[in-house]
Amino acid sequence: MSKEALNELKEKLKGCKGCPLCSTRTNLVFSDGNPEANIMLIGEAPGADEDRLGVPFVGRAGKLLDEFFKKAGIDRQKDIYICNTLKCRPPNNRKPEPDEKKACAPYLKFQIDTIKPKIIILCGATALESFIKGHTITKARGKIFKGSKGTVFIPIFHPSYLLRNHSLEEGSPRDLMLKDLKMIKQLSAQDVILHNSEA
Repeated sequence: MSKEALNELKEKLKGCKGCPLCSTRTNLVFSDGNPEANIMLIGEAPGADEDRLGVPFVGRAGKLLDEFFKKAGIDRQKDIYICNTLKCRPPNNRKPEPDEKKACAPYLKFQIDTIKPKIIILCGATALESFIKGHTITKARGKIFKGSKGTVFIPIFHPSYLLRNHSLEEGSPRDLMLKDLKMIKQLSAQDVILHNSEA
């Protein structure tokens, strides 16, 4: 049922005119992965490659994210559902504006409510700001924040940040990213999650 409901929303949004981005997008970028998964990843907004193909996280940053998924034992098509705070690409890959996020918020909420994930990964600062106020991504990443209805939020670095940070040393962004994803994979298999922070 969840898959049908999500497909219906996707078809509806192809004609969305809720904000000016509808006039500049090439394709709606709705989601990828498994709507029955325990893990949901929310990113910022589509980039040029995503806009062209209509799939989230398929550009350079997305390919790097896939590498980290593989190292952490996460299957992109089976273990995770992927979407963004925005369904349309902002011009020149600029940061989403508040009114754009507001226009897309009901559709993101519908995705969350339909999928009912155990863990929501907040990928990057924009996704973090959309759900958890007063935290920077560098201090919040890897922490577990309580959500509603048993869901927890775990922020991680955006893979575009890792494209500029190549070190694999202990404590480097890439090292922390892999540790965070391995922790998330482990937690997703557990029935009970210990909360150590409040959203």
